[in-house]
Amino acid sequence: MKKEIIKSLTEDFESYANKTENGIEFWFARDLQHLLGYTEWRNFAKVINKAKTACETSGHNIADHFVDVNKMVSIGSGAERSVDDIMLTRFASYLIAQNGDPQKEAIAFAQNYFAVQTRKAEIIEKRINDWERLQARQKLTLSEKELSELIFERTGNDKNFGMIRSKGDQALFGLTTGQMKQRLGVKPNRPLADFLPTITIKAKDFTTEITIFNIRDKDISKGNRIAWEHIRNNKAVRKLLLERGI
Repeated sequence: MKKEIIKSLTEDFESYANKTENGIEFWFARDLQHLLGYTEWRNFAKVINKAKTACETSGHNIADHFVDVNKMVSIGSGAERSVDDIMLTRFASYLIAQNGDPQKEAIAFAQNYFAVQTRKAEIIEKRINDWERLQARQKLTLSEKELSELIFERTGNDKNFGMIRSKGDQALFGLTTGQMKQRLGVKPNRPLADFLPTITIKAKDFTTEITIFNIRDKDISKGNRIAWEHIRNNKAVRKLLLERGI
């Protein structure tokens, strides 16, 4: 997530923060609905109910974190009407964010914003960057598992995957896996991907997904042909990264 977006979202969330007389921080549910991008209250209410269940399951008292209130809101021409609202603690807001779709930028931000007891954008930014890297790493693990199973299905040899992945790494990095580990100071028994930056992890995942797609689409069944396919895909992604100055 870009620094400018993190800064803007931090300012938005801060502007809607409130404090009780005892200094307890809270957000109104109607405001949080807007911040998280929910257009209809009824849809957001479902997320709130899930958060309440999570609150109770974790051993917390719902009434301590979700306080029902009524607010007067303007409906134009000087008229007002009463609407139901909820005062949400930081913990309640965190649980609501956790039950949202992290693919949406505001929700991914909120999951990290409410998890830290700080208002420093730099710390929130670091947490989000770490979170995005973890998401990318987990995605790579899944795609490599799928490729490994597919290679075994096609070749009947469970040793082919390690060889093919190693050749792909060499095509992507211009160095062998061992040489990359040595350059990055990685112990031989640790996975290289655990020490790569997020963009590189995503590049590895992308090439793996291309290889999986083409194995199925082109019905490739020979180990050497799969290896060649994976090498070509990694070389193509390496070329793209270099052209973009990465």
